[in-house]
Amino acid sequence: MQGPITLLLIGITALVSWMAFNNRALADRLILWPPAIDRHKQYDRLVTYGFLHADFAHLLFNMITLFFFGRLIETLMLRITGHWWVYLLFYLSALVVSILPSYLKNQKNPNYLSLGASGAVSAVLFAFILVSPWSLIFVFFIPAPAILYGVFYVGYSIWMDKKGGDRINHSAHLAGAAFGVLFMLCMEPRVLQVFLGQLMNPRFG
Repeated sequence: MQGPITLLLIGITALVSWMAFNNRALADRLILWPPAIDRHKQYDRLVTYGFLHADFAHLLFNMITLFFFGRLIETLMLRITGHWWVYLLFYLSALVVSILPSYLKNQKNPNYLSLGASGAVSAVLFAFILVSPWSLIFVFFIPAPAILYGVFYVGYSIWMDKKGGDRINHSAHLAGAAFGVLFMLCMEPRVLQVFLGQLMNPRFG
């Protein structure tokens, strides 16, 4: 079975999100709410928020993306390191790192809430873009080279983060994307040479 940790993460996320849809107390306990961390030292919220989603469409989009790209990155990390837990560490730490800018910015803001796996999913997606930049990925059923999608994604996220107003945590997307690239490079520095080589010799597929 390819990507058992990815499938397990998808299963847990889907279950917790579904339970929280119908259980306000559970959602309130797991969501990222800065005062709970600042005052009550509930640091687990820096991870648990990523297992909640606003609605079924939000959950479905993140989990489909994780399903297609997570299994590939999990397999690659296992092949490089020989340890299954590296991918799990990567995913969970991506949840923490991707939300840190937003948390620090809103540390004293009692009205700030955040949820969703998007930051960690962005880390997985950009790890994939780093190792396979010219692979075709489907964006709303339209094929596009991964690297071009990545450039558009970063540009759009920066623009929307500055603009604001859509209740999407674009800063978490950006932080997650950067973490995905940096984690891969720290784990295997030769990935950069492979990336540059592929970038100069496009092969779509």
